[in-house]
Amino acid sequence: MGMGVSIFLIAIGAILAFAINYTASGIDINTVGVILMVVGGIGLALSMLFWSSFAPFPMGGTRTTTTTHSHIDDPHL
Repeated sequence: MGMGVSIFLIAIGAILAFAINYTASGIDINTVGVILMVVGGIGLALSMLFWSSFAPFPMGGTRTTTTTHSHIDDPHL
């Protein structure tokens, strides 16, 4: 589930939970909305954790650099 789908589920869940006052027999629309918001929030958190592992700059740790020297005046090369 991507970030777009997660945000979509949160938005649909909020509409069902807070904006609709319809009573259907056998189903509670408010509960369905809350469930969609929770699932969307979990999906959004997992997507953010997954994509942070591909960040161009590491979160902490050490950075090593390698330097090579070229000897242009060396006659043995």
